Amino acid sequence: MARDTRERILEASLTLFNARGEPNVSTNHIADELEISPGNLYYHFRNKDDIIEQLFARFETRMDSALGPAPERQPTLEDIWLQLHAVYECIWDYRFIYRDLVDLTSRNRKLRMHFARIFKRSSDNAVQIMRGLVRAEVMRASADEIEATAGNILLIATFWLNYSAVRGEHDERAAINRGIQQVMMLIAPFLRDAERLHLHHLLLAYKDQ
Repeated sequence: MARDTRERILEASLTLFNARGEPNVSTNHIADELEISPGNLYYHFRNKDDIIEQLFARFETRMDSALGPAPERQPTLEDIWLQLHAVYECIWDYRFIYRDLVDLTSRNRKLRMHFARIFKRSSDNAVQIMRGLVRAEVMRASADEIEATAGNILLIATFWLNYSAVRGEHDERAAINRGIQQVMMLIAPFLRDAERLHLHHLLLAYKDQ
């Protein structure tokens, strides 16, 4: 029963953080949502930061799974496409982290260190995949271009929701989809002609969904 209550608190917290933004949600709001007493909530979690850290741990595990090991064969555009979907689905499910990233990491050193680890793994993953595409003669890019493109991919993925919000776009789900397309377009200039045409067809099919 205690485990069920703990799980319900985490699920309700994630829903409220995503819907209202983490700074706008207190432990009292979470307790009210679940119709439990604040004391009951504090029995399971010391404070709101404790809840956030537990949610972040789940997010980190999910992101590790999304990044996953590279395929043993040479990577393809479809591999990048599928991995981007997995990464952006994780971002969507834990979007409060990205929406409030600067505030969260500035006040919690543990989260800052763990997010730095995610950054490093994401960057290494992007570099590894693009190097594979170069070896497979799918794209042409120098080592410096690959490093810079990997950095741009991380920049867009990390701050895309904030960029979208500043532009006044209220449909975050649609914004996520546009973020995937934006990342793929970063790679487009480096693709060989046949692969660039293939990417164009992928994007057209995606927009028609």
